[in-house]
Amino acid sequence: MSQSVADDLMDPQFHANPHPSYATWRREGPVRPVLLAGGAEAWLVTRYDDARKALSDPRLSKVRGGLSTLQGDIDQALSSHMLAVDPPDHTRLRRLVSTAFTVRRIEALRPRITEITNSLLESAAAGPSSFDLIDAFAFPLPIQVICELLGIPADDRDDFRTWSNVIVGGVAYKDEFPGAATAMVAYIRALLAARRTDPGDDLLSGLIEVRDSADRLSEHELISMVFLLLIAGHETTVNLIGNGTCLLLSDRSRWERLRADPTLLPTAIEEFLRYEAPVETATFRITTEEVMLGGQRIPPRSMVVIGLLSANHDEDRFPDPAELRLDRAQNPHLAFGHGIHYCLGAPLARLEAQIAFGALLERFPSLRLAVPASSLAWRPGLLLRGLFTLPVTTAPE
Repeated sequence: MSQSVADDLMDPQFHANPHPSYATWRREGPVRPVLLAGGAEAWLVTRYDDARKALSDPRLSKVRGGLSTLQGDIDQALSSHMLAVDPPDHTRLRRLVSTAFTVRRIEALRPRITEITNSLLESAAAGPSSFDLIDAFAFPLPIQVICELLGIPADDRDDFRTWSNVIVGGVAYKDEFPGAATAMVAYIRALLAARRTDPGDDLLSGLIEVRDSADRLSEHELISMVFLLLIAGHETTVNLIGNGTCLLLSDRSRWERLRADPTLLPTAIEEFLRYEAPVETATFRITTEEVMLGGQRIPPRSMVVIGLLSANHDEDRFPDPAELRLDRAQNPHLAFGHGIHYCLGAPLARLEAQIAFGALLERFPSLRLAVPASSLAWRPGLLLRGLFTLPVTTAPE
């Protein structure tokens, strides 16, 4: 792979609006060499069919094989979860965690999610007419839900936000990354120790006790799983609420249409997930042998980045993909992945979004952007697609 012909995915202009680049690449080189942080080389997959195949191809391994820059103990504590291993380890971990992370448990959260949502919106309504929707609503809702689900003090959510922003922020936070990772591991270790002496009716206690015959989660696996649930359990929903609201308010006819017909909410949420996917790329994979993908020969031990956002805009899979359709009925997007690594928390994210958007539309019928949409800044990094802030206002125009 030649660096001179590789596209730079770390380019700030690309992050500001990746859609034009993705569209060009789908036409002119759907599986192509790219540069990542620090000049690392990888292959980017941009089309839907290729992405779907790659997501379920066992020759594309999740095992990183010494690519981390963290110290061994910290690295192991953050990379022993389901998203970082292959079968049979993945099969075992998912089975153990699924025992505690059930659909029934998630659905039982509906009244509490509704209560948290209403409380946050009441606080926003009682404050100034202009506010940041991310700070006031999109962030505190999912972080409070996942903290309560795990049994973690919500008072620590600002620490989680700081660590999470650094850990998923990529090269923009490379200097802060080791410190944030070390702090988060230490915090989770302390939580586990406290819960062992004082267990409760929460997911954290359940993960400590979960067993399958003689099998159970190791200490590193426990820390890593809590880390994954904390990060993935709120980051996706923060971006789903923020990105979806931005899409609605960028053209208020969409906002008014959804207010007039709330039955569109389920399909609208799926369209938000497709159009401005909260997760831009899947966590990277490494080829274990030579792989042919999209007509491109990828050598063994090559890093592969699967573009979920790009795949969700593939013209060959979605009619008029650049058009936001609140009533798009056939919408097999890849926002939550595909195959054995399909997001375990997808039902929770959908439930939170359904409650959040329904309440937001009802509570703030005149909500609009407080700044031009073109001035909004997107968070750095290739993994997630989300806004730093979303200034909105309820004041009359």
